[in-house]
Amino acid sequence: MPAPGQKPMEPARDYPLFGGAFSAALPPGALDVSDLRPVPDNQEVFCHRATDQSLIVELLELQAHVQGEEAARYHFEDVGGVQGARSVQVDSVQPLLLENLALRSCCQEAWVLSGKQQVAKENHQVAKDVTVHQALLRLPQYQTDLLLTFNDPPPDHRLSLGPENLSLPPWILGDFEQLVTGLTLHDPNIFGPQ
Repeated sequence: MPAPGQKPMEPARDYPLFGGAFSAALPPGALDVSDLRPVPDNQEVFCHRATDQSLIVELLELQAHVQGEEAARYHFEDVGGVQGARSVQVDSVQPLLLENLALRSCCQEAWVLSGKQQVAKENHQVAKDVTVHQALLRLPQYQTDLLLTFNDPPPDHRLSLGPENLSLPPWILGDFEQLVTGLTLHDPNIFGPQ
């Protein structure tokens, strides 16, 4: 939740995801990483223009062998392993109210997890404790786990905060919540024949 008196900025736009099959409100300053480097087809990745923060939307195969809170933990630990995290720590796992989601009609259950992963950036030896917020939306009729991730590393004070970046404050948890609750499905054919 945003700190008292701190509100998410107005979303920049209703951005098309996965070729328009989905759309979502992205926070101001979001850069589409696919404009900078290759991104896997099952991911949409955005980075903040002035910080090391990132937002990831992933379409993953449904992990039917884990249920409820354990499914959220499974994906958190899986992502940590893929990123080569030296340690992963879950701080909290809470159910998300389906009625708050634009995807409520096709989402069977939803969870939000907060934790930390100790990760070294590419070409760096020193690992940082990155705060990670994840939302897991389970869509069993499409055999899909939809995973949204907000990576919030500690501020890098070496980054230059020139005048062009001062108008773009870091993203806050409320920005991530707007992404999660507003994510909208437009074309179920993205999941293949049902």
